Order: sequence, then structure tokens, then C-alpha cells
Amino acid sequence: MKNLAIAAAAALGFAAFGQDTKPPADDLAALKAEVARLKGIVPDQAHAMADVGAHFTNLWFAGQNDNWPLAQFCLDETKSHLRWAVRIIPKRKDAEGREIDLQGILTALETTMLKDLDAAIKEKDRAKFDAGYKLQLEGCMACHKASNKPYLRLRIPEKADAGILEFRP
Repeated sequence: MKNLAIAAAAALGFAAFGQDTKPPADDLAALKAEVARLKGIVPDQAHAMADVGAHFTNLWFAGQNDNWPLAQFCLDETKSHLRWAVRIIPKRKDAEGREIDLQGILTALETTMLKDLDAAIKEKDRAKFDAGYKLQLEGCMACHKASNKPYLRLRIPEKADAGILEFRP
């Protein structure tokens, strides 16, 4: 958030913002208004997760067609968009008011299931890919349940999310 404020300050011409001098009150009000405006145009976590779903769906079909370069791209995009989703909301409360550390969950997934899925792609091992993909679906569901969203149930996709992609290598 501090970097966003500094960038907004620079855009508004506050060369000394963040140093020993403070901007005038009207400039500070303009900065606060700009930060509020920027917060209002940032996509929500549901948008980032919809992208995750699209990339993860296409990952399945890339793997089923042994298109390992496309599978790698889809996995990398899945991970990138998961990180984006967690930057949007790094922690949320469960039904009992306990804090759920989404960043911690993502880190655990990246160092286990997603890492294994990445290895299966690099090894071009379809059986390992299929097992890894299914296991990752379970990992996703565990996060959904921890986040009070058990109704976001996942399954192996029946059709690709991008009708324009060619999945054959």
C-alpha cells in the first residue's frame, strides 16, 4: 500500500512526499482521493479466481493432449493469478471469526502439489500429471473450505474454457 501511495504522490507531483517535509493539506487530500479512486478500480478476488479457473481448466486439456509447452504456460498462469488473488485478499475470516492465512495456504500449495504438477509437466509424464492435477483440485477445495466457500466445488473439466486454443501440439 505504501508503494501505491508513493506512486500516486509522484503522479501528483509531490517530489518531497515520504521525506522530511509533508505535502500541504490540500495536496494530501488529493492524494487520499487518488488512492481511494485506485482502490475502487482494482478487480476483486473473484475476478482473479475466475482467471485461475480458466487457466487451470485449460491446463487439463493441454496435459490430456500431451501439449507440454501449453501445459507449462497454463500452470504458470494459474500460479501467477493465484498470487494475484492472494495479494488482493491475503487473509480472511472464517465463520467463527478466526483469521485464515491465504498466503500461507498458497505457499504450502506452491511447495507441494503445484511443484509436483510442474515436475510432471517437465517430465512429460501423463500419469503423474493426471494424478497431480486431481490432487491439486483437492488442495483447492481445502482452501475453499477453509475460506468458508465449500460450495465452490471443483471437478475435472468436461470442456476447455478457451474455445480458440488448439490443444494438440
